[in-house]
Amino acid sequence: MPERNFRIRVELVCTCKTEQLVGDMLCFIHHEEEEQRRNLGPSLLQTVCTGSYLDVQKTACRFHQLVKACWLVLPHSRRWRLTMLPCDRSCKFKMARAEEEIIIEIMLGVQQGDSDIFMSSQASEALFTPSTTWTLSCAVAEAKFFERMARRAPDGSFHLRCLQLCARILVGTCFSEYTLKTVVMHLLNTTPLSGWHRTRFLLRLDDIMRYLRHCLEEKRLDHFFFGNEKIPEVVLPPALQRAEPFNLFQHLAQDPDAQAQAMREFTDMQDRLTRMLSP
Repeated sequence: MPERNFRIRVELVCTCKTEQLVGDMLCFIHHEEEEQRRNLGPSLLQTVCTGSYLDVQKTACRFHQLVKACWLVLPHSRRWRLTMLPCDRSCKFKMARAEEEIIIEIMLGVQQGDSDIFMSSQASEALFTPSTTWTLSCAVAEAKFFERMARRAPDGSFHLRCLQLCARILVGTCFSEYTLKTVVMHLLNTTPLSGWHRTRFLLRLDDIMRYLRHCLEEKRLDHFFFGNEKIPEVVLPPALQRAEPFNLFQHLAQDPDAQAQAMREFTDMQDRLTRMLSP
């Protein structure tokens, strides 16, 4: 399986040709360091990197500063009040006017080549995530997959409604929304879209629960993108396409008690779903 945590090495490249075209740009390789400092202050590497690696916290801080500086020239600044909120690995701020308030959080990402996979500023599952660590994110690929399904699905398709309803019964269980999303993506990729019409809503819900039960019994649920070459219109890096399928239920295979607990909670979920659907 490909590594899911990354460090992003940053190297300077010559921008002399770009400088000649644009005019207001210095080449960080061929201009003297003192001239850079006099004209631009700290170099880009000093601002967003630790050593030779892109630093999540420094990059988020820089983005934070740019948002704050740009806000004053935006038309919205006359009607909304902007408050920057503390956050180490993202840009988070609050927009408020009168009694209305909006919280916005922007996650940072670096695209992996020309693919739909990104290195994200989101923290890893570890207790401590170093500031130079970026985590693999399939969020863009997932959004692209669901957009494609929505375009191809017939009118009256209820696949998103199925996902939303299933997410409601997860509360208080050991199952994550990502687990259900993975199950639904596998079924969408293998079931004719005509079968997701609202008239077959209950059948598809039953398919989702049966699929999840089977995965729990087998203690295996493959990540949707790792090693999956049958995802049209989604661009994956070659390493991800060639990867061995990654088992999201590996912890259940290693811990019989966890698997038994998951089976009990699955039974409770089924009962909850039955009650929700009862007239």
